[in-house]
Amino acid sequence: MTKPLNVGMIGYGFMGRAHSNAYLKVSRFFPLAHQPVLKAICARNKEKADAFAQNWGYESVETDWRKLIERSDIDLIDIGSPNNTHLEIALAAAKAGKMILCEKPLAMTVAEAEQMTEAVEKAGIPNMVWFNYRRVPAISLAKSFVDEGRIGRAFHYRACYLQDWTIAEDVPQGGAALWRLDVDVAGSGVTGDLLAHSIDTAMWLNGAIAEVSAATETFVKERLHQETGKMQPVGIDDACMFLAKFANGSIGTFESTRYARGRKNFNTFELNGADGSVHFNLEDPQYLDYFEYRAPGGPKVPGHTTGWRRIHVTNAEHPYMDKWWVPGCTVGYEHTFINALADFIAGIETGKPTQPDFRNALQTQRVCDAVLKSAKTRQWEKTGVTL
Repeated sequence: MTKPLNVGMIGYGFMGRAHSNAYLKVSRFFPLAHQPVLKAICARNKEKADAFAQNWGYESVETDWRKLIERSDIDLIDIGSPNNTHLEIALAAAKAGKMILCEKPLAMTVAEAEQMTEAVEKAGIPNMVWFNYRRVPAISLAKSFVDEGRIGRAFHYRACYLQDWTIAEDVPQGGAALWRLDVDVAGSGVTGDLLAHSIDTAMWLNGAIAEVSAATETFVKERLHQETGKMQPVGIDDACMFLAKFANGSIGTFESTRYARGRKNFNTFELNGADGSVHFNLEDPQYLDYFEYRAPGGPKVPGHTTGWRRIHVTNAEHPYMDKWWVPGCTVGYEHTFINALADFIAGIETGKPTQPDFRNALQTQRVCDAVLKSAKTRQWEKTGVTL
């Protein structure tokens, strides 16, 4: 007999859809004691919220998130609204004792993230940030290789996250669809939106990023603002590159842009160590590329058998895949959210906090803020990350 987990979803955009799908599907694939119930969707536009509720099966609609949080029939608040709303909603939800799931980045700044982290920890409520790429089976497999010592001492980490959807100068900023281009709503551009994912993955695999040296660029300096109807300065970073020094002594390079013509969601990383390397490409997500130089605790691999191998991550022994299809049948983007939600619910049931929680996501925020600061000072900046 499952227990209901009543969900109050804030936001009906891209992430609202991804999260709602996860709530609908998770109990059908993962044996859990709690089953999510789509209790209420909350958004300012009543007409669009009604349509979203009808399509996804939400039982009710709210247009004021404060009323949603006050409801006694809501167990969990999912913050899928723009970045500038995260702080106020999270503080109120924590005070009300609601579980919280929050989209990334956690906050606009480190100061906000610290307030949010303190609030959820003081309230003692389960919380998680939707860094869903950790739940790509191939990335989880890479993590197991690191933990098993298959990479050995780390030397290099390199990551790219490339898109091309804002190249045109006539793309406006602001409004429901393009708030990511409005610095007052987003907080930053590709640093918070894209590199936050890359940073979270990097520190999950390779430990704390201790120092950064960065450069950013805004290629289109002014855009029409959809809410004011006027041309306004663009305050977000269109592109960002930074060098990183990890606490373990390795070094890294990170690049992100929305001006890489032809790249839609090109998210890659490679980790090179003394005993092996791993490489991943989100646009070919069913594969993990692995180079083995020396088996853990064993001799060097014979020269005539060395070389990169491509692992098709679909077997039952691969992370999460025992819950999905038969070997050879791949999973996709939406499954990462289902896997993440399953881990969160399992954490509720076991009492073991699911990662990344707010405190862990705070560390990613520290790196993002240090990157933006370094781009202004043109100096190496310490992150203050503690993992």
